[in-house]
Amino acid sequence: QAVKVERAAQIIQPVAVVQDKPLGLGHAVGLAEGVLDGDEEYFAVMLPDDVIEPTAAMSEMIRVRQEFGGSVLLAVEVEPEDVSNYGVFDIQDTGEDGVKKVVGMVEKPAAEDAPSNLVATGRYLLDRAIFDALRRIEPGKGGELQLTDAIDLLISEGHPVHVVVHDGIRHDLGNPAGFIPASVEFGLRHPKYGPALFRDIEEIMEKYRPKLG
Repeated sequence: QAVKVERAAQIIQPVAVVQDKPLGLGHAVGLAEGVLDGDEEYFAVMLPDDVIEPTAAMSEMIRVRQEFGGSVLLAVEVEPEDVSNYGVFDIQDTGEDGVKKVVGMVEKPAAEDAPSNLVATGRYLLDRAIFDALRRIEPGKGGELQLTDAIDLLISEGHPVHVVVHDGIRHDLGNPAGFIPASVEFGLRHPKYGPALFRDIEEIMEKYRPKLG
């Protein structure tokens, strides 16, 4: 791990942009416009509270951008009853497995109104056109600018948007229901602590099985 950290410092030159007020993900993304070079036609947004494995998902998204142009997002399948927690994609087939064309997005719909069970996760490969769209959408509740609204505006204007359907692991660390299982899974993988943690979990499971099993 130390080698990875040292290598990152050699190949990445981070530039900090501070969002002074919590005005939404769209507002935060818009702040990045001023730090992009003029020839950078697209950029990645990777939200740290979504852990995606394998990490090659972004490489696949770049490939799809090179083939179809426009913007590319990562989608995961959820149970139909859970769609109301997410931005949901309205999609069409492309003829390529695992890649769908997006014809619309709906933010947190009721289950009966959802166009699919494919939802946005924290990986976006966005064309620079997103910045203009962010300037043209109206703020929503709390004055927040929703990135979903800006993407939906681009779709309505013919900007190509596609999703890569992720078939790996996704942990949502934004709430305890996701953070706790992620901690357990990564703990079990650890070569030193995993075996002991496994035994501890077995004992805990037996303790709570009469109540929760």
